[in-house]
Amino acid sequence: MKRAATLSALVCVLAVTAAAPAAPQGGGHHQRPGTTSLLDSVPKKGVLRVCTTGDYAPFTRLDADGGHSGIDIKMAGDLAKSLDAKPKFVATTWADLVNDLKAGRCDIAMGGVSITLPRARSVYFSEPTRTDGKTPIVRCADKEKYGAGAIKDIDRPGTTVIVNPGGTNEQFAREHIKQATIKVHPENTTIFQEIIDKRADVMMTDASETRYQAKLHPELCSLHPDKPFTFSEKAYALPRGDEPFKEYVDQFVHLATHDGTYKAYEAEWMS
Repeated sequence: MKRAATLSALVCVLAVTAAAPAAPQGGGHHQRPGTTSLLDSVPKKGVLRVCTTGDYAPFTRLDADGGHSGIDIKMAGDLAKSLDAKPKFVATTWADLVNDLKAGRCDIAMGGVSITLPRARSVYFSEPTRTDGKTPIVRCADKEKYGAGAIKDIDRPGTTVIVNPGGTNEQFAREHIKQATIKVHPENTTIFQEIIDKRADVMMTDASETRYQAKLHPELCSLHPDKPFTFSEKAYALPRGDEPFKEYVDQFVHLATHDGTYKAYEAEWMS
């Protein structure tokens, strides 16, 4: 009788186990219990808070009237509209961008943000918007001094390489420049004027920015923007752990980069 009762109890346990939903495969991470996704809270508030530096045209620029413009500013407006919200731009710097997002000062960071592994340890990244890479920009009058524009042609005594602090440009320069002088300039909006005015010689930044600045300043020439030193991708930084919001922004970016929307915004600034 005891054995029969034990078997009967075991059958009941197995039946309950079989009826229970299977655990998600692959260690899938979902929204934490008790928390509200930005996918739900942003439409309720009617505001999408966007961290942006405002100093990185063609992606983000703080205009004289206090407004913002740029490729990713347009994308921010579209994203907010799709969530029945309006964008609210929150000022940040490249050094503070990740920490501002982690601290909840904004819902998303946009404006030419490059995907890096150190950043990816702290935040999520959306599907990429474009590929890019570091390349030099110099005075056109001095273009021949740098030959093929290789690192060895730039990293020489007497050459001043200028960088903006806290981002991937400074990181790249400090990793590769050993003989030339590195000059840190705090204002990314005026950094290219330093080259024009001969207070610096070279800046190595994303090819997209060198193309835009060469168009804006005919005195400047971008060296090999089609063959940059590095490979990188730009995307939007998102709070880590908010899976529904990430999935939504991924879909938003995927559609915009395949239906011509993003290309049209790029053409306004870079063609």
